[in-house]
Amino acid sequence: ASPPSSSPPSPLWALPEELLLLICSYLDAQALGRLGQVCRRLRFLSSRDLLWRRIARGCLNSGFTQLGTDLVPGIPVKERVKVSQNWRHGHCRRETVLKWKCKQVAPFSSTFSVLMPWMELDGEYLYLSQAENIQAYRLCPDGTGLQRHPQAIFSGHQEDVCRFVLVNSHIVSGGGDGNIVLHKIRGSYSVKFSAHEQEVNCVDFQGGLIVSGSRDRTAKVWSLSAGRVGQCLHTVQTEDRVWSIAISPLLSSFVTGTACCGHTSPLRIWDLESGQLLTCLGTDFHRGAGVLDVFYETPTLLLSCGYDTYIRYWDIRTSTRKCVQEWEEPHDSALYCIRSDKNHMIASGSSYYGVVRLWDKRQTQCLQSFHLSSPISSPVYCLRFSTTHLYAALASALYVLDFTAP
Repeated sequence: ASPPSSSPPSPLWALPEELLLLICSYLDAQALGRLGQVCRRLRFLSSRDLLWRRIARGCLNSGFTQLGTDLVPGIPVKERVKVSQNWRHGHCRRETVLKWKCKQVAPFSSTFSVLMPWMELDGEYLYLSQAENIQAYRLCPDGTGLQRHPQAIFSGHQEDVCRFVLVNSHIVSGGGDGNIVLHKIRGSYSVKFSAHEQEVNCVDFQGGLIVSGSRDRTAKVWSLSAGRVGQCLHTVQTEDRVWSIAISPLLSSFVTGTACCGHTSPLRIWDLESGQLLTCLGTDFHRGAGVLDVFYETPTLLLSCGYDTYIRYWDIRTSTRKCVQEWEEPHDSALYCIRSDKNHMIASGSSYYGVVRLWDKRQTQCLQSFHLSSPISSPVYCLRFSTTHLYAALASALYVLDFTAP
């Protein structure tokens, strides 16, 4: 008989890669991190996006939607999970990246008007409305700030830009002059047309159609098809000032958020093709509880916020009479703006002291708060975020929160 072998047993990591990946798929983030310290092969294996994807889908702002779509495939999933922990625990570096002065109402006057900036993020650029113009600033390579001077300036309004959207390399803006202006970002093409009798408070642009809402108590649908640019297709009588508007991802309807000064719901959905009212959201609303911002996550999931200090989450598949979830602003402040990662995280901007709050939909209480303008009070008029940074526009400054900081 041959003597027993004296060679040591093969280590676990000598198994075929398919088996190792299957075994590692049962590990949590901490265990995967420790496994990567064993040897080079396991460090490479434990960093695979395949293993971190399941963990990332349960994290805040990791770039995955509820349906699992990866919105930022160019960034390693493991790195996003690490940064997600900073979002959850509020670990960030804050910086004022732009400052501007309040605009004087008239020459030699002591009265000043407050600018209400709006912005959009698009890859390497941040677009910011300042008075009558929209300026494009290139983000610094490390993401911590903006280049000092704008790369481009988009003009066309005679009064302040109220809001604008950035879609498919086009900017559509509504202004205090009642006009809508369409710019092509790369090129000199622009179109301007008279839209409303008073300020255009809000606009959205999808599928070759623009929807706009105004202080004149109307919402309108505009064509951008060849030969019909700027033609009004429908005028909706909202019987109330329109503060916010958004087109459904299915391009079949749009929602308006109004001032709630009458006896109708401040949140209503309209048919995009006919302009007819489809449904009202909610039945319990208080006079003056206007809706200042709305955001579609999916064709059936919608977020709203406003003067009544609540964030509301609507699922129109289940009920239009009552929201499926709501979160109350802790300091009883109006909520000017909201955005979500289309998964677990919501960010909101409050009306006092520049407060930005982060919320986890799986919890009832606010997760983190950041006071950006104390002791001088200012609303957060607009906020946008990527997987690593959050930008907040206040009355006189633009702030950035960098969540890659340790």
